[in-house]
Amino acid sequence: MNPLKLDLLRQKTRRHFLSQSARGVGAAALASLLGRNAGATSTPADALASRFPHYRGPAKRIIYLHLTGSPPHLDLFDYKPELVKRDGQDCPDAYLRGKTFAFTSGVPKLLGTPRQFRQHGQGGVWMSDAIPHLHRVADKLCVIRSMTTDQFNHAPAELLVYTGSPRSGRPSFGSWVTYGLGTENSNLPGFVVLISSGVQPNGGRSSFGNGFLPSVFQGVQCRSKGDPVLYASDPPGMDREVRRWSLDAIRDLNELQSQELGHPETQTRIAQYELAFRMQMSVPEVMDLNRESRNTLEAYGAKPGESSFANNCLLARRLVEQGVRYVQLFDWGWDFHGTGPSEDIRDGLTQKCATMDKPVAALLEDLAQRGLLDETLVVLGGEFGRTPFREGRTAKSNILGRDHFPDCYTMVLAGGGIRGGMMYGESDDLGFSVAQDPVHVHDLQATILHQLGLDHERLTYRFQGRDFRLTDVHGHVVKGILQSS
Repeated sequence: MNPLKLDLLRQKTRRHFLSQSARGVGAAALASLLGRNAGATSTPADALASRFPHYRGPAKRIIYLHLTGSPPHLDLFDYKPELVKRDGQDCPDAYLRGKTFAFTSGVPKLLGTPRQFRQHGQGGVWMSDAIPHLHRVADKLCVIRSMTTDQFNHAPAELLVYTGSPRSGRPSFGSWVTYGLGTENSNLPGFVVLISSGVQPNGGRSSFGNGFLPSVFQGVQCRSKGDPVLYASDPPGMDREVRRWSLDAIRDLNELQSQELGHPETQTRIAQYELAFRMQMSVPEVMDLNRESRNTLEAYGAKPGESSFANNCLLARRLVEQGVRYVQLFDWGWDFHGTGPSEDIRDGLTQKCATMDKPVAALLEDLAQRGLLDETLVVLGGEFGRTPFREGRTAKSNILGRDHFPDCYTMVLAGGGIRGGMMYGESDDLGFSVAQDPVHVHDLQATILHQLGLDHERLTYRFQGRDFRLTDVHGHVVKGILQSS
């Protein structure tokens, strides 16, 4: 017997045998009743085909804008006049007792925001002067000011947001979505990842990996500069016809291996090679920003040929317009500890927000103008919040910064059946804890899936003898932010 096949058989447990035997008996019985082969199942080749959701949801696609490092929400969206009044005072012991912070110990000083806040739009959404372009789209925004998470270090917190677990190994958000819904364009990946500022996310590739789901559901990283997808171009001296012959030969070899070993990833590999071949024609076209008008480029602040968050926001619109189900943007540089001028919540925050504020506002307006916003859910935020006090290491410097803070922070949603022009939930007067309507990370995940028509408790995948889901054993849909509620 082939040693690889023997190794696969050795890994089979009694649990595998019983569960598979039960399915086999049931399949045989059903086949006899229906008079056909009921054992045929979906193969990786059609795994990304568009599928019906559990129920009809208002959203068809997601654009998730992750501000890696986590922006200082108290200087952007959550205005605390009482904290401003008590700026520079010792932090009350009641807020510190039993708490552990990433870089702060002892008794820190409270830090009221130096930013100027006003209410905007008909809903009166509070926003600071650091994000002036978002002011004009205030009535499209749902600002959740009562988010909470379990993690206060970057990588575990980011993994919790995207995989439902603070440890590597679980499927990411986009993988779950494409597993549940497929894609609307067979010539493009269902899940595309765009990274700006030149730095991978804190959770590494696990933040957009497929975990134990078939690898056809992993995120495909695209670039706005150079080849859109690495290693997808034809090698020097090989034209498209020769490449087709080469892929046909590789497919035949993989089919033989699949028949011999029966490993499911072999079929996935065939599907990925075929997708890569189709992508050679479709991806360069959709990633070409030169096809956009001068007015559109100026609205986003995008410059064709460069690598920037503005370019990626415009690419996100182009991708969802062409049927990509889930577009994930990661933008590094939001870790405002105050260890240098770029991390100061005054000028440093102004400069960093200038790279995000304009393109995000343009994205929302562009989606709305094209009739896409109602069916596209846009999510904006980081992996946790920032402290209402000064970061310990920089407490005596002239630079103002904040430490990591998991207990209470802010996320922003727009489109996709979410109510606009509203603030949901509240933090206490000093911004230390949730005072009303807490929203855990798992609740946010459940709500996003709900808007796509996916029941987070039913979207499961069996692995190592148990059913896994994105929200683990937690999560409730936040009905107060839904247009239909």
